[in-house]
Amino acid sequence: MGQSGRVRRCGRDWGARREGAEGTVGGAVALTALLSPPQSRHQKRARAQAQLRNLEAYAAQPHSFVFARGRAGRGVRQLSLDLRRVMEPLTATRLQIRKKNTLKDCVAVAGPLGVTHFLILSKTETNIYFKLMRLPGGPTLTFRINKYTLVRDVVSSLRRHRMHEQQFAHPPLLVLNSFGPHGMHVKLMATMFQNLFPSINVHKVNLNTIKRCLLINYNPDSQELDFRHYSIKVVPVGASRGMKKLLQEKFPNMSRLQDISELLATGAGLSESEAEPDGEHNITELPQAVAGRGNMRAQQSAVRLTEIGPRMTLQLIKIQEGVGEGNVLFHSFVHKTEEELQAILAAKEEKLRLKAQRQDQQAQNVQRKREQREAHKKKSLAGMKRTRAEASGDSDAEDPGAPPETEGAGQQEEEEDEAEYFRQAVGEEPDEDMFPKAAKRGQFTGPPGKKPRGKERRPDGGTYHRPSKAKGKPQRDQAKLGRRGAVRDRRRGQARPPKKVV
Repeated sequence: MGQSGRVRRCGRDWGARREGAEGTVGGAVALTALLSPPQSRHQKRARAQAQLRNLEAYAAQPHSFVFARGRAGRGVRQLSLDLRRVMEPLTATRLQIRKKNTLKDCVAVAGPLGVTHFLILSKTETNIYFKLMRLPGGPTLTFRINKYTLVRDVVSSLRRHRMHEQQFAHPPLLVLNSFGPHGMHVKLMATMFQNLFPSINVHKVNLNTIKRCLLINYNPDSQELDFRHYSIKVVPVGASRGMKKLLQEKFPNMSRLQDISELLATGAGLSESEAEPDGEHNITELPQAVAGRGNMRAQQSAVRLTEIGPRMTLQLIKIQEGVGEGNVLFHSFVHKTEEELQAILAAKEEKLRLKAQRQDQQAQNVQRKREQREAHKKKSLAGMKRTRAEASGDSDAEDPGAPPETEGAGQQEEEEDEAEYFRQAVGEEPDEDMFPKAAKRGQFTGPPGKKPRGKERRPDGGTYHRPSKAKGKPQRDQAKLGRRGAVRDRRRGQARPPKKVV
């Protein structure tokens, strides 16, 4: 009883707490509905237009794919994932490339998605390469990675690093150093790196969106690029070490202090790394307020950088005209004369001409084979139709009917039978108008050398009657209409009268 009562009491307590929670949520929803009145038609239209502008602005920004190709290895694949962190948020974070996917497949998918750049890592037996491609028409820059350090190695070497997810909500700030007039290939490299990130309007930019910095430094002597990735932190200057300790995000431990003045006077518990000296190289006046303790507008603040990785040391190998293929515009190790370049261009033009000629010949062959198939198909269908008509005795052609001689002979035999029946039934010769065919048949139509054979008469003056052929003849069509057919059918139903004896 005690246990069951305890269960019931717990159930009542849980029901009461649930009702109270539902009441609280319901009250909050009702209060929100009262505080936010329904939107009007103009407000909805303005919100839809703002969303459309945001989508257009997002689509106008450059987007990228970062992936590794071939048997890259674990280290190179981890480097590609670290590069994705650098390119966030305008990159495919969860992009997966399978072994059977080719570069053409990636290019075909990149068009509808609005991807403008490819960052591809690959590895050979001797070196690691990094390719930067501009879609859809190129160019393609191929770099050799001389050195690289992953993010985990950079972070583990720091005593105190600063990296959080809010830093990757906006693209990094690109800083190019020493890209001077060192040649067209250097200028093209600078342009490619600039187009890799969205442009910034210095008069309208929000400083709170700049949380990271990407530094690319060019060394003219070694012709190498230093790739560095930093986290940006802005802190106020002009305050004592104790005040800086109070303004930091983590409040200091004052359990050993007797008074707050000890912290402000001596700066107890402040590490040397946090108290690094600031100078003219990193102190600036803020044009607007920045998120952080003490960063006010028109006040002096120091900009501090903390490296978060990865690091790379790159060397430009070559520049190609297209996406992964095309004319080589620049090469670091191979140099050709003007005559060699002209010969290469002529060979490529000849190759393209032969390719076009083969394509035309192939198109003609395909057209000819298609016409042959159509002709063979028509001929086969005609033969099949003719064979079917011969087998069934029917044809699509108009039936000419029976020959006139055969038709006339059939009518004559029929009228002759009717005339003979008339003689037997009536006992008199029928009129010529009644059976004209039978009268004509009675006339001689033989050859000119023979005389017509007369009728055989009996000795008593009568004539011999031929036996009726109705029994031996097939049954005639009973659907024949007309006066003669009706009379014949009516007479056939009567009994034949006896022969008249003379």
